[in-house]
Amino acid sequence: MKFIHLSDLHIGKRVNEFSMLEDQRMILTQILSLTDKEKPDGVFLAGDIYDKPVPSAEAVQLVDEFLTRLARRGVLVFAISGNHDSPERLAFGARLFSSRGIYLSPVYKGNVEGISMKDSYGEVVVYLLPFLKPSMVRHVFGDEEVQSYQDAVRVALEHINLDTRKRNILVAHQFVTGATRCESEEIVVGGLDQIDVSLFHQFDYVALGHIHSPQHVGRETVRYCGTPLKYSFSEAGQEKSVTLIEMRGKGETKIRKLPLSPLRDMRRIRGNYMEVTARSFYQGFNKEDYIQITLTDEEDIPDGMQKLRVIYPHLMRLEYDNKRTRENGQVAGVCQVEKKSALELFGEFYELQNNQVMNEQQKQFVSGMIRHIQEDGGV
Repeated sequence: MKFIHLSDLHIGKRVNEFSMLEDQRMILTQILSLTDKEKPDGVFLAGDIYDKPVPSAEAVQLVDEFLTRLARRGVLVFAISGNHDSPERLAFGARLFSSRGIYLSPVYKGNVEGISMKDSYGEVVVYLLPFLKPSMVRHVFGDEEVQSYQDAVRVALEHINLDTRKRNILVAHQFVTGATRCESEEIVVGGLDQIDVSLFHQFDYVALGHIHSPQHVGRETVRYCGTPLKYSFSEAGQEKSVTLIEMRGKGETKIRKLPLSPLRDMRRIRGNYMEVTARSFYQGFNKEDYIQITLTDEEDIPDGMQKLRVIYPHLMRLEYDNKRTRENGQVAGVCQVEKKSALELFGEFYELQNNQVMNEQQKQFVSGMIRHIQEDGGV
């Protein structure tokens, strides 16, 4: 049996105020071409299908078109909600969609039912576990001890009636300890969202979403497929792909990466103003790519962004790296917010307002407050 593993489409996303819808439409069309070539039995969509809980009409239309085209090909779809999705909105019409082979995870109420398929090797069962927070599981299992994300996923999996003689697949959207993050992912203060890979030991394959870089965690069959597009310049050097899984008998799983070619790549370039505007500098790559430029001139270039966009129309970031910025301890223009936790950002705000840093008691109070907000569906 053959499956394509996708996650973190983030349909409707904007990167540095550039809409990615055109790029997303193109990459989904490319994925459909891969399904025509590989002829998988099913496609896993492991969460963060949309970039926002309330997506735009254009984003909804694009997802609808993608699912419809998969259904017309007779390819089964197994989709779950991620932390960016609204579980209620994504689950709308789930029973109707299932009649066309599109299985959507319901709002979590304690039951995770398996979807059974058969081939010459026997039965394969796919379980859909949407993104979980501790508060979601406590609401269902009030008598269980659920304080952390680890507890939440553990309790949810313990209540699955799993037949380990069969080939079992889990589609989930969580942060597994040891996975490597990118700038474009949300950071939870103190690593509270981390879970241990040992929770998945009974599953033959775990199709994970949430982390934007393709990688396995712990063992080859617990995998993040990564995003199909680059959503931050920390991903500039990556080759994006989809993951193809071929399951034969129990314990026989082959994994391949199928490379993707974006409409526009993401690139970082560096030099002084004269260098980056010279024709020889930008020959050899597509000027239409999304670009981050770091200028090394000692003086800022007046209207530098506007001038450079004449050459690089999709210039997203302009930074300076010179004596002034190094003395200030930062590269001017870099979006450092993406790399910091909520506690660090609050600490900087507190120091700015009060001209002193928070003490340990204040840090503990703010950390608890942030954790409470995150667990109950806030930021």
